Amino acid sequence: MFSIGDFARLGLVSVRMLRHYDALGLLRPAQVDPSTGYRLYQAAQLSRLNRIVAIKDLGFTLEQVRAILDDKVSADELHGMVRLRRAQLEAQISADLARLRGVEARLRTIETEGHMKTDEVVLKKVAPVTVAELSARAASYDSEDISPVIQPLYGQLCERLEAAGVAIAGPGIAYYLPEDDGSVMVHAAFPVATGPRPDLDFQVVALPGIDTAATIIHHGAMEDVGSTFQTLAHWIEENGHRSLSLAREVYLHCPDDVAEWVTELQIEVAPA
Repeated sequence: MFSIGDFARLGLVSVRMLRHYDALGLLRPAQVDPSTGYRLYQAAQLSRLNRIVAIKDLGFTLEQVRAILDDKVSADELHGMVRLRRAQLEAQISADLARLRGVEARLRTIETEGHMKTDEVVLKKVAPVTVAELSARAASYDSEDISPVIQPLYGQLCERLEAAGVAIAGPGIAYYLPEDDGSVMVHAAFPVATGPRPDLDFQVVALPGIDTAATIIHHGAMEDVGSTFQTLAHWIEENGHRSLSLAREVYLHCPDDVAEWVTELQIEVAPA
């Protein structure tokens, strides 16, 4: 038998925590000395202590820990819980990092205010083009909602084009169609020479041209596109136009280093 202090040291927990577990009925002492009231523990109880700490550290409350232990959770079940919790934590970390990158990008946009070169905007006609595409719904036009949707689409589309033997005939194009509920249909496309075929697992559509598009070239990662969009917005307003659509993105140059990307933004406009 071990005193509460010795058992705490062997179990790598505090005496205070063992007393708390005792009060909650999670881990009772094997014996309590009737004359001194000292708690005594057996080595076999380290097994239950290990499970309590492991399950608690997965994010469960102590009441939930009790319920899980009452079901006599096995080592294999604990491993499964760990794998699930790891996936949840990794997803949370990824989301937090994406949010941090978004804040940093917004700060860089703020730093460019007052230094916008609106003379870089070009008004032009955009020709129609036949494209192969995949589409999916994003919750909103916010970059945090768009990026996780559009990135996998391009990977899937490239794989399907290669499997179908369909050659890409130009740079990638992304366009967005708003829905009534505030969500956005995201379209990832590549120009192709082929027409529609029933055996394809992607769509081939005629992407309409734009009679009058205000366009600008964005250099760098798309997460930093905010300042370029704001330059375009200032030009549209200062030149007496109004926007008629969400922007198309034409990915002119997409090396591995996203800082070297070159993307043309195209917004359909008309006189205000």
